[in-house]
Amino acid sequence: MEKVKIAAAKAMQFLRESRVELRKVTWPTPKEALASTSVVIVVVIIVSMFLGVVDFGLTKLVRLVLG
Repeated sequence: MEKVKIAAAKAMQFLRESRVELRKVTWPTPKEALASTSVVIVVVIIVSMFLGVVDFGLTKLVRLVLG
């Protein structure tokens, strides 16, 4: 029973400390979050298109070399 009390006390301490740390966080505004999300989506699209072109080119090259 003592181990349960120790575990519960540690869990409560963790939750208290987590709450204190979360108050220190600078949360983005909705406008900033939307802008960051847009940048991520655009970069993902660009990188995926690049990788698709490279994959297509390498596939053609390998088929050409191997017959």
